[in-house]
Amino acid sequence: MISKTTLTKPLKQTLSHLKPYLRWVILGATLFFLAKALKDHATQIAAIRINGAGWAMLAIALSVTLIAHIWSSWVWVWIFHHLKQPIAYKWGIPVYLKTNIAKYVPGNVWHFYGRIVAAKEVGISSEIATVSVLLEPLLMAAAALIVALIGFQFVGWHKSSFVIWQILGLAAVLTAVHPRILNPVIQKLGKAKQKSTGVANLKTTALKVKSYPLLPLMGEMCFVGLRGVGFLLTLWALSPIDPTQISLLITAFSLAWVLGLIVPGAPGGMGVFEATALTILGSSFSPALMLATVALYRMISILAETSAAGLASLYQVVFQKH
Repeated sequence: MISKTTLTKPLKQTLSHLKPYLRWVILGATLFFLAKALKDHATQIAAIRINGAGWAMLAIALSVTLIAHIWSSWVWVWIFHHLKQPIAYKWGIPVYLKTNIAKYVPGNVWHFYGRIVAAKEVGISSEIATVSVLLEPLLMAAAALIVALIGFQFVGWHKSSFVIWQILGLAAVLTAVHPRILNPVIQKLGKAKQKSTGVANLKTTALKVKSYPLLPLMGEMCFVGLRGVGFLLTLWALSPIDPTQISLLITAFSLAWVLGLIVPGAPGGMGVFEATALTILGSSFSPALMLATVALYRMISILAETSAAGLASLYQVVFQKH
């Protein structure tokens, strides 16, 4: 009789071999979708013009997006404080901003790796450093889903069947960051460290998280809101926006952004965010206008992240001695 383990082992091995290629399939599919859309609407996109007021609006969008990333680094420090690690803002903010641009490196994990290494260098345990970089995207995803669910009430999507899946996803994320889940994770990381080093009595963290990370969660909601405002301003630079469309835009942005965050194989959400935003908003706005908007917003996002990393490096050179 063939055991269940015997049957599942080849399947797991097959999935393990296919996993590295999955990210490239997803990235390739989204880029193909965007390339086809650009080709189909090239004439309309070429006809779009940006006047003086539009350029000023793009500059404001860049400033808001830059502030959003700086704010996100501030929230990352809050996460450490929630984990009872009294790190200084003058250390955490530059580290976060400098490592943030590494998310565009294929693999989409190098910004996390950089933060873990930097945290360990200042004496933070590897368990706590790992939990901090796991908590951040979970809180970001929860924040974006909450913003989207709020927006659903204003755009008439609250009766959509998709809301059920979104609520289930939000419930799963909110459960994952509960202390009853976090504490066993921290303990398992400590045991894994002992096993990997081969030292049974290796001292590991005895941290017990006692409260729910409400403050970091609210901070991430502000971050998503600021990013949404940057997206809205980018669109506004190209075309006037009816005030009644603001809820739709923020809701669609939140959904597109969270998909870009969680879908594997998309460095910085590149391709996934644009394709999702175009799909959701393509029926309410001109496809050419939305293509131009998502392209400009991607440029603004990268420029803001690069500028933030540069400012962080400058701060460390001028104000910190190493």
